[in-house]
Amino acid sequence: MRPRFTVAEATAFLVVAAFLFTTGGAPAAVAKHNSPVPILMYHVIAAPPGGAAFPDLFVRPADFAGQMQWLSRHGYQAVTLRRVYDYWLSGRPLPRRPVVISFDDGTLGQHLHALPVLSRLHWPGVLNLKVNALKSRYTLPAWRVRDMLAAGWELDAHTITHPDLTHVGDAQLWHEVNGSRTTLRREFHVPVDFFCYPSGRYDAHVVAAVRRAGYLGATTTNYGLARPKDLYTLGRVRVSGSDGVAGFARKLEGLSQ
Repeated sequence: MRPRFTVAEATAFLVVAAFLFTTGGAPAAVAKHNSPVPILMYHVIAAPPGGAAFPDLFVRPADFAGQMQWLSRHGYQAVTLRRVYDYWLSGRPLPRRPVVISFDDGTLGQHLHALPVLSRLHWPGVLNLKVNALKSRYTLPAWRVRDMLAAGWELDAHTITHPDLTHVGDAQLWHEVNGSRTTLRREFHVPVDFFCYPSGRYDAHVVAAVRRAGYLGATTTNYGLARPKDLYTLGRVRVSGSDGVAGFARKLEGLSQ
């Protein structure tokens, strides 16, 4: 007599057979999704005015355009930090040479000069926005931020007033960390999943507040590639006004994996 199988038994048999056929009886190797990714750090996209206290924070618009062209010619493609996070956590595919292009504070040239360049390449930027920057037409009022979001940019928090978070009391720390996220989400109706430490200043207490506020990760001014083991202290590559295109290229080519 031929043995009779229930539907459940037959289904289980087919699943096991398929597994053995596709794996040779051995557990399948799990692909790692931990490749480091460069996160570029920009501040002001404009020529530095005479007597500027920190002229290297200013990148001339022509230099910025040249740097983006260099990235494109060398096979890079800009992505958001959220896409990198999803790659690290769940294996969502990334381009062959991904790069995150981040802008701190919220300054006018990021809308006037960076947005058009990135839009021509169909690339997103990442705006680390200080909430108080919304209050002036000389920085980034809300309508300019909405233009950037409409072009696919990611919005992340950079506190409200840009203090050194390692030297504020607990109430102000929470107001700056959690309050900035709450304000930006309410104003723009987008996820605000990442945090950027003002001037790169953080300690264990600050990192704990960032985690408690629900952020998925945070960026620093620590030089180097961003790696998944450092989700709340992600490294970045500062782009300085003195780099030009040649210095920018040397920085990218010199990054160690």
